[in-house]
Amino acid sequence: MRALSPAMLGAAVAIFAGGAAAQVADLRSTSALRVCADPAAVPMSSRAEGGFENDLAELFGDLLGLEVEYFWFPQGMGFVRRTLRDGNCDVVMGYAQGDELVLNTNHYYTSVYGIITRRDSPLAGVDRLSDPALSGKEIGVIAGTPPASHLTRAGLAANMRGAQLFVDRRVSNPAGDLIEGVRDGSLDLAVLWGPVAGPMIRDDDDLQFTPLLHDEGAPRLFYRITMGVRLGEDEWKRQLNSLIRRHQGEIDQILSDWGVPLTDDYGREMKSVSDE
Repeated sequence: MRALSPAMLGAAVAIFAGGAAAQVADLRSTSALRVCADPAAVPMSSRAEGGFENDLAELFGDLLGLEVEYFWFPQGMGFVRRTLRDGNCDVVMGYAQGDELVLNTNHYYTSVYGIITRRDSPLAGVDRLSDPALSGKEIGVIAGTPPASHLTRAGLAANMRGAQLFVDRRVSNPAGDLIEGVRDGSLDLAVLWGPVAGPMIRDDDDLQFTPLLHDEGAPRLFYRITMGVRLGEDEWKRQLNSLIRRHQGEIDQILSDWGVPLTDDYGREMKSVSDE
């Protein structure tokens, strides 16, 4: 068989790539904003009660002139494959920047882990996991999350009371259980992801969230959150990026109203959102 010349090979690759791109683009609905979502990831998304990602989806649906439709699937192993890659939906509303399973849009908010304490606790002023005041205290943390590494490095591994990270939140609520432990006194504090903890205690007069802006070393405690689309859907990504850029104020307001703690892009300072 005659070998392909470089020109012929290049043409073949171009034809294949063009066909693959067309096939990926064909997966996206043009009649609805099809959102991939966990049915019980309160307070982010929920089939029953809604969440801030549901409100963001409604905003983007309005901006695109499309009805919002959901494909519900529990987050965990296989989530991206069963949702985006199988063509059942076209966007994940909240995805950490840099994950290679999806094509990330520009980030539309940055948030941070923080400490949950009672407002009347002697630990209410603690703002870093290396504080000696945490020695001997009962500390709730989700196993496998970045704060667990910081607590271990600070010599507090024996004090950690871990909850599982990968659970079916239709039947289990580890963050809620840790917050309840702080409320009833069985835990001295809990260390949780701000977008989960902030909304859960926004109307609680007894509890407070203190962002962890000062701890140094890896892993970092702040993360930039994007929307996730299918690999290869660059035009869809650019369309969402344009909407994020032009409607950042509305996005910030939705997040702030839910009690999501927002920081600057580097997790160093809290971001102020005006109620205009």
